[in-house]
Amino acid sequence: ALFAFWELTAVTSYLLIGFDQEREAARRAAFQALVVTTIGGLSLMAGGVLLRVLSGTWTISAWGDSPGLINAVWSYPWVVGFIIVASITKSAQFPFHFWLPNAMEAPTPVSAFLHSAAMVQAGVYLLARFSPLLSGTWIWQGTLCTLGAITLLWGAVAALNQTDLKQILAQ
Repeated sequence: ALFAFWELTAVTSYLLIGFDQEREAARRAAFQALVVTTIGGLSLMAGGVLLRVLSGTWTISAWGDSPGLINAVWSYPWVVGFIIVASITKSAQFPFHFWLPNAMEAPTPVSAFLHSAAMVQAGVYLLARFSPLLSGTWIWQGTLCTLGAITLLWGAVAALNQTDLKQILAQ
């Protein structure tokens, strides 16, 4: 269900951004958002399949107690990498931050809702959901803190050059 609805937000975002198919900028932004968020979806799928193979279950809450997962030390960096890539593509964090300002080609009220309340929050939710399973190591904490700090600084500096309210919020 997580993966299905994860990808559903990518498809609805594509359809919303490309709503005005007459405009080249809207078509280009829709395709860009679809490609970036699909990369994240494939990364989520790869992480989920790897966790399923190691633990023998699809239930996220059961992964923490799985002996197969606890004993497979080699897989931890791969799982962390897949989950982080999935979350930062969806939540438009560095280095995948470029698609969200372009997504503002979509109609205003719905675009602001879908991209801030659904897409970005989905990435944050994924990190929160997997935090009990993956946190407590320098790979998890260091990577997320570094990417978050870079995104914060980049967005603040980029927002200074904007005059459109949607673009300021998207930065």
